[in-house]
Amino acid sequence: MLRVLAVDDEEPALEELLYLLRADPRVRSAEGALDATEALRRIGRALDSGPDGDEGIDVVFLDIHMAGLNGLDMARLLAGFAKPPQIVFVTAHEGFAVQAFDLKAVDYVLKPVRRERLAEAVRRVAEQARTARDPQVPLPAPVEETADDHIPVELGGVTRMIAVDDITHVEAQGDYARLYTAEGSHLVRIPLSTLEDRWRSRGFVRIHRRHLVALRHIGELRLAAGNASVRVGSAELQVSRRHTRELRDLLMRRTND
Repeated sequence: MLRVLAVDDEEPALEELLYLLRADPRVRSAEGALDATEALRRIGRALDSGPDGDEGIDVVFLDIHMAGLNGLDMARLLAGFAKPPQIVFVTAHEGFAVQAFDLKAVDYVLKPVRRERLAEAVRRVAEQARTARDPQVPLPAPVEETADDHIPVELGGVTRMIAVDDITHVEAQGDYARLYTAEGSHLVRIPLSTLEDRWRSRGFVRIHRRHLVALRHIGELRLAAGNASVRVGSAELQVSRRHTRELRDLLMRRTND
């Protein structure tokens, strides 16, 4: 079972997070800290007591925007420890997901925190902890994250179903992907390579190591001086040389059908 430290400088938010964590049967203990300095002191004591000590900490649920040392700075400090606890960021801002991934965060939970979403984060932490203890133990098969026609996204703590046909293009952001529609964009924790495999039959094609594009939403392919780009709505995206011929052939075939 997991020993948790939650860090948030807003006491009501911290108390709500601790309430939800303590209700999860996979959590053995959950304690709180109102700033990064207090949290680092506790983590230092936990490391001194050893992994099986009374003050051990397996995972830190960490806010990003805090007075003084912020959550990203704290995570960078923890990354320098020999055996740091796992990190789950809990924040009201989705714009730091790429940095969170670079800091090896297990998950990135948006506020307001929903019980079901927090339970998923705890599940991921528990799997990571189990694998670290015994690398030979296979992980369960991943839960299918998309339906045939829709994909769930979080918006202000509410899960919405976005129609795949409405997605114009997808941008890789580390272990996440940003989905673009005419109305805006949404961040999901699914690698671009996974979406490429799932959506190939739905007319999505890789044009660059960072981008998938829906053929139906391409308004124009531009070729100039050996460089290629596509216009998708108001966005212009670069096409890598290795993908240019395939994309041109697909567009020609689609025009002739």
